[in-house]
Amino acid sequence: MTMNLITGKAGAPHITSSDQGAMQAGLVGNGNYLLQGSDGKFPAVTMQSANKALIPVLNLVIEGRYARVTAAETVTIESGVTGRNRNDLICVKYTRDSNNIETIALAVLKGTATSGTAADPTVPSGSILNNSGTVWIPIARIPISGITDGTPVMLVKQLPPMSQLWDSVTLYNAKGFTIIRTGMMMLIKYAGSFAGDSWSSVQCDYTLPVDLRPPIEVNAMVCVSNGQVSRMLIVNPNGTIRCANMGATGSNQGCVGSLCYPIV
Repeated sequence: MTMNLITGKAGAPHITSSDQGAMQAGLVGNGNYLLQGSDGKFPAVTMQSANKALIPVLNLVIEGRYARVTAAETVTIESGVTGRNRNDLICVKYTRDSNNIETIALAVLKGTATSGTAADPTVPSGSILNNSGTVWIPIARIPISGITDGTPVMLVKQLPPMSQLWDSVTLYNAKGFTIIRTGMMMLIKYAGSFAGDSWSSVQCDYTLPVDLRPPIEVNAMVCVSNGQVSRMLIVNPNGTIRCANMGATGSNQGCVGSLCYPIV
């Protein structure tokens, strides 16, 4: 029989980790995700000392499997070499033995030292969902320049809580600019007027935090009351927002325009 009622009573143990993992992967995605902590923030790996990376308490969903670091743990990073650069990857190493017993542990994939730009080490192929015996899941990169370890870079995607799908908050509302986050969308509006010189613009006093910025420039046309001059509302990847004249004539008339983009 190939069809099973996973959450139904069967009279005998019948729910496996693969069953639960397949359901969770179907709900949140087949990839690897970092969950928000109890403080509402996403934890990050830091360097505790020159050769010790500190992995904080964190929650992960890795190809449908839920995993936790319940107490801060350190992993050892091998010392670098003067004049050479290297990238190491801190990973979750998943194993499944011949009896289908599954375990995970933190491990380091050491990169290759080079005098040029360092590249990440090759991650061995494997998939939990495809029943591989060993799977490496990178969660952070440790860039090493000479004998100095740089700031760890988180590689695992952040998975916001479902509550953010409907939460709405006004982040800024002044000087003609209105900035609202609604779930996973950003809504930005400008309504006002400014100097009429050619190519002049007005910049919002509020700078978007990193997690709310677009990965590329986002813009939209703005309607001017006299209908003679084009203006554009612009959101930059650095978090700045401005409304600008887009013609040589210029205008000091009132205008209104808005745009939206997804938070990625």
